Amino acid sequence: MGYRKEEIISSVKDVVYFLSQEIGSRSYRAIHTLDKAAEYISQRFIIYGYDVSYQTYKHGGNVYKNIIAEIRGKGFPETVIVIGAHYDTVYGTPGADDNASGIAGLLEVARLLSGSAFNKTVRFVAFAFEEFPAFFSDYMASYVYARHLRQKNEDVELMICLEMIGYFRDEADSQRFPLPFFKWFYPHEGDFIVVVGDMKARRFVSQIKHAFREGSALAVESITAPRWIPGITFSDHKSFWKFGYDAVMITDTAFYRNPNYHKHSDTPDTLCYNSMAEVVLGLVSAIGVLAGSSWSDKEG
Repeated sequence: MGYRKEEIISSVKDVVYFLSQEIGSRSYRAIHTLDKAAEYISQRFIIYGYDVSYQTYKHGGNVYKNIIAEIRGKGFPETVIVIGAHYDTVYGTPGADDNASGIAGLLEVARLLSGSAFNKTVRFVAFAFEEFPAFFSDYMASYVYARHLRQKNEDVELMICLEMIGYFRDEADSQRFPLPFFKWFYPHEGDFIVVVGDMKARRFVSQIKHAFREGSALAVESITAPRWIPGITFSDHKSFWKFGYDAVMITDTAFYRNPNYHKHSDTPDTLCYNSMAEVVLGLVSAIGVLAGSSWSDKEG
């Protein structure tokens, strides 16, 4: 199936600009903007032809809303591939890369896959609260959702977390590393995307990396490593690990590359939308492999 890359670029750019510029900071301390973002994401899913459901929970006097849409599997509907991203930001920051880029990727993958058929269920989830003070706590939105899945004994085969997928640079030494020896194995230019997993998820890391290369022109690297490596656990995939589910993270490496991380300068003009479009194309290819695709006749 062919997709029009110009449309993908335009679509992800529209989402990033709306979330980070029109709405701006989307924080637990500005719950009205978080709600505005939730409404925008919900409407996008609906426009793309999805039924939308919500998981709500209360914390600190606020109500948080996880937004859920899915393509029900045709062959093995009880087996689920979850792809998720958080839509909140650190207080006072526009959060273009962190994480409007992840939400833009989530929505665009949903748009491109609308009308497709899969053997397994593909579920898209936008998480309401990932940043401080929820981070690594049991009121982190992805933790609340993963716990709910485990309580229902849902068969989640894999969770794919989109955490900052928009910042790319080809300058020498624009890529930094969590430990010094990493520089022997990875490029020094920050112009690639990374598939991150723990040792338990290594087969999925390999599958995604291979499928990504089939569908995208963007360079893709991978790391399968112990969870103590700095950064390996730093997003919503960790919530799924806590409940025994396999999970991976797709990332531009966040603060190891992007100097605007958690700053006011994390603005939409700093991102590379051509590379973001290639991330989307790689994800579409990967989901087709993971979920067992049976494509519709829908034109891209």
